[in-house]
Amino acid sequence: MVLARRPDVVRRSARLAAVVGTLLVLINYVDRLVEGGLSTPDLVKIGLTYLVPYGVSTYASVQALRDRRTG
Repeated sequence: MVLARRPDVVRRSARLAAVVGTLLVLINYVDRLVEGGLSTPDLVKIGLTYLVPYGVSTYASVQALRDRRTG
C-alpha cells in the first residue's frame, strides 16, 4: 500500500477525482444545488461521488507502477 501514498499518485488521483466528481455531482444534483434542498443522505452520496474516482485512479496508478517494476 506504500505506492498508494506516493505524492505523485495522490496528486494525480485527487485531480482526477476533483474533475470527475464535480462533473458527476453537477449531472446528478444540479437541480437540488440550485434549489438549496440537499439532505444529509445527499451530502453523503456527494462525498462518495468523489471517493469512488479517487479510489479507481489510485488503484490504476498502483497497478501501473507494479507492472512497470515487474516488466
